[in-house]
Amino acid sequence: MQAINWNDLRYILAIARGNSLAAAARQLGVDETTVSRRLSAVERALEARLFVRVAGGKLLPSEAGELAMGYAEQVEQDVGRLHGAVAGKDAAAIGKVRLTSVPQLVNGVLIPAMGVLLDRHPGLQVELVADQRYLSLTKRETDIALRLGRPNSDIGAAVLTRKIGLLAYAVYGPANAAPREAAALPWITYDESMAQVPLAKWLANVAARDNARDNCGPTPLTLNDPVSIAAAVRAGIGKSLLPIALMKGDPAFRRLKDKDWPAAPEREIWLLIHPDQRPLARIGAVIDWIETTLAKRGMAA
Repeated sequence: MQAINWNDLRYILAIARGNSLAAAARQLGVDETTVSRRLSAVERALEARLFVRVAGGKLLPSEAGELAMGYAEQVEQDVGRLHGAVAGKDAAAIGKVRLTSVPQLVNGVLIPAMGVLLDRHPGLQVELVADQRYLSLTKRETDIALRLGRPNSDIGAAVLTRKIGLLAYAVYGPANAAPREAAALPWITYDESMAQVPLAKWLANVAARDNARDNCGPTPLTLNDPVSIAAAVRAGIGKSLLPIALMKGDPAFRRLKDKDWPAAPEREIWLLIHPDQRPLARIGAVIDWIETTLAKRGMAA
């Protein structure tokens, strides 16, 4: 048995409702020859005659035609329901968006502002993934990625990238220590796995110089995560580089200054997205919210 062309079911319904090839042709905006050809194709596929001609030249459904009509009308209704359920969804900020970034930005920037996004777009479902790993956009592991530092060329040309922010750093110590005491605390630095990160290089150089000047031993604590470093500073273990925008207004931290310290580095914030996703309203809504949030925190590029 031949496969049925689903589009041909429209012709069956039009013939049954108009009782003639001519009426069906007018309804569908085609010529009678096309209607006749599509009817013949369906009858061959079903191996049954679907219409009989009666007095006056009208075409009425046969027994097989009545059965085919029932299924065709069901398909028509299902297509209508599909259109109603899906149409316009890409034009509205509705549905799931998976956003990934480093824990530092997720916890310190995105989560505090999440209520604004969800209040504005109640149809959104945000899946927020805090991960140091670079989840793949081309493999659809995430919809939007917010990363620190310029993306490597190995992400592929299919991914759209744009610098949207800057994260400036300064030295902080615990607020429960006096300024002189906080400045005298040891440096908390990154471990070797982070050696190529600009922050890690700055800390390693300054800590080595200070330790040599003060005849101190090696730095007592190294960590591999900026969130952990912030926790260690908060606990009074030492001082370190922390992001200004995230520390501002936090009473647990005291900003420290020393004319002998070189200028602290900045980290670029980059937005990554697959071009197929960019036209979707839900994606655009999240991107607009990210840019507004960074601007409010003084982190816009």
